[in-house]
Amino acid sequence: MPQARTDGDVPVYDLVGVGFGPANLALAIAVAEHNAIAGADDVVTAHFFEKQKTFGWHRGMLLDDATMQVSFLKDLVTMRNPNSGFSFLSYLKDRDRLVDFINHKNMYPLRVEFHDYFEWAAAKVDDVVSYDHEVVSVQPVLHDGVITYFDVSARDAHGTVEVRRARNLVLATGLRANLPEGISSSEHIWHNSDFLHRVRGLDPEAPRRFVVVGAGQSGAEVAAHLHERFPNAEVCAVFARYGYSPADDSSFANRIFDPAAVDEFYHAPEAVKHKLMAYHGNTNYAVVDHDLIAELYRRVYQEKVLGTQRLRLVNVSRPAEVVETEDGVRVTVESLTTGELTVFDADAVVYATGYREADPTEVLGEVAEHCRRDERQRLRVGRDYRLDTDGQVLGGIYLQGGTEHSHGITSSLLSNLAVRVGEILESVVGRRSPSIPAQPEYAVSATASH
Repeated sequence: MPQARTDGDVPVYDLVGVGFGPANLALAIAVAEHNAIAGADDVVTAHFFEKQKTFGWHRGMLLDDATMQVSFLKDLVTMRNPNSGFSFLSYLKDRDRLVDFINHKNMYPLRVEFHDYFEWAAAKVDDVVSYDHEVVSVQPVLHDGVITYFDVSARDAHGTVEVRRARNLVLATGLRANLPEGISSSEHIWHNSDFLHRVRGLDPEAPRRFVVVGAGQSGAEVAAHLHERFPNAEVCAVFARYGYSPADDSSFANRIFDPAAVDEFYHAPEAVKHKLMAYHGNTNYAVVDHDLIAELYRRVYQEKVLGTQRLRLVNVSRPAEVVETEDGVRVTVESLTTGELTVFDADAVVYATGYREADPTEVLGEVAEHCRRDERQRLRVGRDYRLDTDGQVLGGIYLQGGTEHSHGITSSLLSNLAVRVGEILESVVGRRSPSIPAQPEYAVSATASH
């Protein structure tokens, strides 16, 4: 691992990443590939903190039969470096499945397989990651009154705090499970992000009824899985639409995910950005794969023929009240057209109600005050994903996620990941100053404990 330059006696990393999901994993790979061909003076030093104990990506929805909704070519590297040894095809070769995958004639791998690919890639760069470390603070380090570096403190499970000093931060803090106002997760109220963790402990013969809220891909997958796994249970899918809406994955519509579309979106007037998101929201939001829609309809129709309805689509409706009972949850569903109320006593209600972007500046502490915002209080972000900061900040803060308003729909998706990390790395290298001041006005030790 390349050695960090020092600021006095403290090592200074070119970048420190907060979070180590697919986004910062792709960045760690880009750094490794850069360093493999860089001269001694051009090496980039990096370190990442991840609060999970091991690499993990949407583990709660790694259903055995669920497939990716993005081509395997949009992996961690291929769009940036098709020759990379970190590609999905390299993974398949290493796993002795390349020929089998080719014969499969499928662009969309199983989700569990793609997760295994991520883990395989993460293991190759684990020397730059501190797992089981939650970032608890970011402190500014000043030289001549200017914030030149950042001291990133992360606490492990034993309470020991590790501190890394960085010229640049890369925030990849991910998404947060979104539950409706007034709803909290509990033994009988779940968000689909925890679905497999919750459902695995249930006796397949025991549950009587599940209620699933949400009309998107996750809601459809949860409904299908529950219907198949629990043969004695009724599954009630509740949503405001008449039915599941198909995802637009047509070739022309998919251009919204192209790297060039990021440029176009970034430089477009605000009104045009709004229209583009409205036009193409059905490529990603609250939509379902055609094949899954067809399968669910087939099941509903088959049960109607047989007179044994277990899969119920309660459409044009919403949960009006959710109350936990002694052994489950009582969900009162309101028809949006008639106002009629129907009560379902269920073993659990699963909310497949999506995710929200966390405010990436929450971890920044007082540094957040130096981040500029627009008239709608959204963060101002440069084309290189660098936060716009005032003149008091020399160090760079980059975002991986939280940029849909500025860079478009791919902000939290895999589609443009490989290209984006290349742009961030290029910006970090291009802005790097060879000179390091001798003494900081503020510094902390490289390790500490609370």
